This record gives sequence, C-alpha cells and structure tokens, in this order.
Amino acid sequence: MRVLITGGSGFVGQRLCRRLIEAGHRVQVVSRDPKAAAERLPAAVDISGSALDFVDKPPAALVNLAGEPIADKRWSDDQKEKLIDSRVGATRELSLLCEQLAQTAKVPGVMVSGSAMGYYGDQGGGVDAPPVTEETEPHDEFVHRLCRRWEESAQGVKEHGVRLAILRIGLVLDEGGGVLKRMLPPFKMGLGGRLGSGEQYMPWVHRDDLVEMIMTLLEREDLEGPFNGSAPDPVTNAQFTQALGRHLHRPTLIPAPKLALETALGEMSRLLLTGARMVPARFTEQGFGFRYPTLDKALDAIL
Repeated sequence: MRVLITGGSGFVGQRLCRRLIEAGHRVQVVSRDPKAAAERLPAAVDISGSALDFVDKPPAALVNLAGEPIADKRWSDDQKEKLIDSRVGATRELSLLCEQLAQTAKVPGVMVSGSAMGYYGDQGGGVDAPPVTEETEPHDEFVHRLCRRWEESAQGVKEHGVRLAILRIGLVLDEGGGVLKRMLPPFKMGLGGRLGSGEQYMPWVHRDDLVEMIMTLLEREDLEGPFNGSAPDPVTNAQFTQALGRHLHRPTLIPAPKLALETALGEMSRLLLTGARMVPARFTEQGFGFRYPTLDKALDAIL
C-alpha cells in the first residue's frame, strides 16, 4: 500500500521509510526541503513539499511525525508558537487531504499521529513515582498544552472514517541521532553526570522498537486512540546516567545543578529536570514484543 509520512526525513522517519519499503509498501514523504530529504532517503521514496500534492496518488495510510525540534532553541514566546504551529499545521494539512480524498471515496484507512511523553507533564520522580499509563491525568504546563493541541488537531480525520492512533513517544535511542547525539560527546570525555536531583524519569525507546510500534498501529485494524511509545523499563535520570557511564567505561561524577540549567535554559530546562514514569500499558496488553525491553540491552546494541 501507499504510506504517506510527514517528517519522513527525520531520525525516526528515515528508519520507518526503509522498514516500509522492505515490507513491500510504497512510501510518500512530505518535507519542507524535498531536495535535502532526497539525499537522506532511498531513491524509491516519492517526496513532495505538501501533502496535498498526493491527491492524485492517494495513500492508504498516514504517519504524522512532523514538528519543529523542541530542544533546539530557548522557549521564547515566538519559539513556542513555532513549536505549536509546526505540529498543528502539518496535522491539519493531513486532515485537509483526507477531506479532499473523501470526495473520491479514496480516504486513507488509518493515521498514526505522533505526540510525545510531554503530554503528561511533570508526574514526579523517585522510586515512589506511580507508573504513567494512557489513562493518567496530565499535569498542566506548556509541554502538555503543546501535545494536547497536536493531538486535538489530528481528531478531524475521524470525521472522514479514518482510524486514528496517537503515539506518545519517549526519548528515542539509537546511533547517529536522538537524545544520545547530544549526550555521548561529554560522556565519552568523562564529563557526564546526573541532571539536577537525577530523580526525574526518562521514558525511552529504541528506534527499532518505535518503528515496529508504528507498523503495528498501521496494520492492526482494532487499535486506535492513545498509545505510549516507550520501553517497559523506564529509568530515572540518575539510573540512565549510571548505565551510560558503565557502557562507555567512563566516570559520571560531574552533575549539572538545577539552578545552572534553569539559568542557562529558562523554562526549557523542565525538559531535563522533570519527567514521567511512562509505561507502554496498551502495547503490553496487546502482547507487543520488545526487541530492547531494558536500557542495558538497548545500549549494548547501540554502543
């Protein structure tokens, strides 16, 4: 089938494109920079600057991964608007595509739309923190409101009979990108350490497992609604720090104090200093098989 992906040239999207092609599907990608995307993706991928360009080649499924990187710039009011608009705008364009395709009875059967662990906001840390499932009430703050608007903008596709699955993604781990791209250089030099108290949880997922989650949501016609896209073994920042140092055979004795992070990053420091003990309750109920269920297995494969 044809699968249309927004954000297909990103860290997760690149791996997903290859996985879909291996499975025999045809891949369409929407990118703000089609020329740059073509350099990153297999030649078989059909790339365009707008989802509406594919009206004459209607996709059978949609995967929505587009969005301005959340940690690239300090959160000024303008940057916050960019973070929201980039996600909501791409998602609404997919809704408009579905609206146009509805007139030809060629509406996609499913959309897997990205969201993030930030939907839950700060859920507390430490060993007594309760697991955060898809049923957990969120804590109201900017990252929650950002994810909520992102998810709400996807609801329009259901009016056209499209099955909608929302994937709330944790920190994606693999070589060459994701959270490790920034963490590895200082840790390799022995300059790594916990962030703040280290008690905040860091829900994570290996990129290969995340891609298989997306494949599962595309293929299983009985799955819809929100799903937590993370491994079943969430760890605190202190535990993550210790594991990374152990795998790299480096000390992790240089913490980043909370005040220093708040001074340097402002409100964006909450990405580093707060978290949620997010678990993939719905995937676990469905018997999803994790290739990398623990952080040690994931880091073994990556490092």
